[in-house]
Amino acid sequence: MGFVSEFKEFISKGNVLDLAVGVIIGGAFGKIVSSLTDDVIMPIVGLIGGKPDFSAINVGPVKIGLFMNAVVGFLILALIIFFIVKGANSIKKKPLEVVAAPASPPPTTDQQLLMEIRDSLRAGRA
Repeated sequence: MGFVSEFKEFISKGNVLDLAVGVIIGGAFGKIVSSLTDDVIMPIVGLIGGKPDFSAINVGPVKIGLFMNAVVGFLILALIIFFIVKGANSIKKKPLEVVAAPASPPPTTDQQLLMEIRDSLRAGRA
């Protein structure tokens, strides 16, 4: 099989196309979440507790403060995504509960006697 036909087969597989669509939608969703974080949530956080800025913290040439800013931003973003997913899961349709069939009533006395007679007749034949 030639290189072109192998490549065509690889690209046409469903998993590759699904992955490509997922990456594109994920990038677009990332922009929405970033806008929500930067334009809506962070101004509220800034009003409540001030905007956390650790960029001035340095240990020699190592800029620890920038790393701390990235960690704090990540934690805030992860918290927002957690609430979005939690809200989406609560909106999803809940599966229907399987209702068990009602139990059959116990046999009456007459039925019990007939079953005993049947069982004794079967035992006598054997």
